[in-house]
Amino acid sequence: MHELNEDIRDKEIRLIGDDGAQLGIMSSADALRIADEKGLDLVKISPQAVPPVCKLMNYGKFKFEQGKREKEARKNQHVVEIKEVRMSPGIDIGDFNTKLRNAQKFIADGNRVKVSVRFRGREMAHTEIGRDLLTKFAEQCAETATLEKSPKLEGRMMSIFLAPKAGK
Repeated sequence: MHELNEDIRDKEIRLIGDDGAQLGIMSSADALRIADEKGLDLVKISPQAVPPVCKLMNYGKFKFEQGKREKEARKNQHVVEIKEVRMSPGIDIGDFNTKLRNAQKFIADGNRVKVSVRFRGREMAHTEIGRDLLTKFAEQCAETATLEKSPKLEGRMMSIFLAPKAGK
């Protein structure tokens, strides 16, 4: 937070005018008098400097502009989510293609995708089927996504992570 007007208690400060011109080093009382004459606020913008740097400005207008810039920056940012696509080792080609289309849509939106295969019962004896399924899935998404994490078995789930390619 900026120090304003009477809150600035430094013995001497470097003053910058409202047009950006250097007005020199002076006591804070003199700077405050100049600010009052011009109908502006005295704002400490660089407290670490020796002597501290203060500027003449309309503080209300400055805060409004700063808020507007921050709001604009928040509006333009995109939060990357992790979407999940789940399959079983015995998935049929039609269902596989549907899951593939969904994953490609998530990737096109700029989200990361976790593709996982769940093994049940005796399927655990044939984890290579799931590994092949995941590598096939990654190959199908190769033009739009990069494989972040290769197939890894964690308990009864085997999963991979796909991220959108950097150039998109």
